[in-house]
Amino acid sequence: MNLTKEQRETGKENAHAVLGSEFTRRDFLLGSIAAGVASGAGLGSYYFGYGKSVGNPVRVGIIGTGDEGGVLIGALNPNYVDVVAISDIRPYNVHRAFHGDSGSPVARPGLMKKYGYATEDAARKHINVYDQDYMDLLKDSSVEGVIIALPLFIHDKAAIDAMRLGKHVLTEKLMAHSVHQCKEMSRVAHETNVLLATGHQRHYSILYDNAVEIIRQGLLGELHHIRAQWHRGNLPGRDSWSPRLPEEVEAVLKRERDNLAALRAELSDADPSEIDALLTRIELMERQVSDKAVDAAKYGYETKTGYSDADGNPLTITPLHELIRWRLFDRTGGGLMAELGSHQLDAAGIFVSAMREGGQKALPLSVSALGGRTLFPHDRDVDDHVYCMYEFPTPAYVHDDPKTHDKKLVVTYSSINGNPFGEYGEVVLGTKGTIILENEQNMLLFPPNMTDTKVSVAKRNGKVALQTGPSPTSGGGSAAVGKQALDGPVSRGYTEEIEHWAWCIRNRSAENLPRCHPKVALGDAVIALVTNIAIRDRKPIAFDPAWFDIDSDETPEGVKPSVKPA
Repeated sequence: MNLTKEQRETGKENAHAVLGSEFTRRDFLLGSIAAGVASGAGLGSYYFGYGKSVGNPVRVGIIGTGDEGGVLIGALNPNYVDVVAISDIRPYNVHRAFHGDSGSPVARPGLMKKYGYATEDAARKHINVYDQDYMDLLKDSSVEGVIIALPLFIHDKAAIDAMRLGKHVLTEKLMAHSVHQCKEMSRVAHETNVLLATGHQRHYSILYDNAVEIIRQGLLGELHHIRAQWHRGNLPGRDSWSPRLPEEVEAVLKRERDNLAALRAELSDADPSEIDALLTRIELMERQVSDKAVDAAKYGYETKTGYSDADGNPLTITPLHELIRWRLFDRTGGGLMAELGSHQLDAAGIFVSAMREGGQKALPLSVSALGGRTLFPHDRDVDDHVYCMYEFPTPAYVHDDPKTHDKKLVVTYSSINGNPFGEYGEVVLGTKGTIILENEQNMLLFPPNMTDTKVSVAKRNGKVALQTGPSPTSGGGSAAVGKQALDGPVSRGYTEEIEHWAWCIRNRSAENLPRCHPKVALGDAVIALVTNIAIRDRKPIAFDPAWFDIDSDETPEGVKPSVKPA
């Protein structure tokens, strides 16, 4: 992932050439991809084989309209889903659901822009708002399905409540906070005969699907290693998992109001757009401050003591604090593995499975992992660094044959804060070549010698500089082949996962299932949650196949599901 400019361009050209070759999975798409359609809505329906609309859009309620809920709103296609209700207990999130987030307007544009409502009042005539209890939304007879983007620890309850009232469910990842909860959700889905999908969007990424096809066609040879990472620059004082609390926003809000007064005093010289932008920011912050009125304890959030701030002063976590910063605490979130690592271990599992006949799911054999809180103070439970190593079986591995037990593929994963170098992605290494996937946007393809580089220190004009180039053993690299066949930003899969969920609702059959259905989502959850146990206990863990079986009562946490199997 940290390549020279020349290597990156060569890798892109190699990947583009393969996408434009006889190995392409769906040749009829080449014209569209070459024209840049890959960046627009609608390609997924052709690529993954579901209809370009559902005729009568599924009437959907969104439960949880915070950061991730806002991203899912931004991914909606009105040809597939009609949002008729939202539920969130925070005024700030309700406001963002309609107006979007001025801090991330592309990812979170809001329902008004998405559906063309001129005002919030106009939108509210069609969209019911439930700001006290999501059960009120679930009892709304106009709602057919729900998208759940709540804190992790209540995924299971909200999903089960919805399914028992006959609503189809698409819940954000991770499926649930524990394996027994995942199994309970899966069993209730079967019992109630509704569709349950989980938002691991790489299952709907055209980029990743093409990588899978390259593996299936044997272009990488025999896979023997995958390494993945998600590195972020979060540090104390600028941490995306620590959004500002209402009292912290108040001080900033005062400054912004002073700025507005100054601009208005000089109105003749002020840029009107600057005033409008400032007004939008002020309105958004006013909603953040209004979250002070939320009785978070009423909704199950707790007071926590024993924490300290960056200066070592005792810190009490209030229920509202736990609600707003739920990702920081073990009781409410799942840390780096649940929020980030689950996506990339999901991708690794997809790549390993691509080597097997018919894509049969390959389950990991073991995990060794370490983690720690090395940068942040004790204002949280979750680690800010995790390092993991997994053993997966290759097609030659046979459980009952010890002679094959060396036939394993190792996946390594790291997620750190404090330095975003390399950002996030996966490197898939085979005996004939390497695929690098960067930030869910770029795919690079290399013959095996292309990633063998040497970095040295050299003097130039009296100054010391880094010099990067092929190592003596690399053979000098390889020339680019073919022409560019894929341009423009690539869909990350959010839109496609929602479209297909809606299409499956309108086209019910045993064959029409979301790609991340309960069995797949359970597998992803087992890997992430068992990794957390390995980090906590500081010892390797062998995966029990029964943990991946919905009908088995065995779980890594030792708690049996409360719902019986079908």
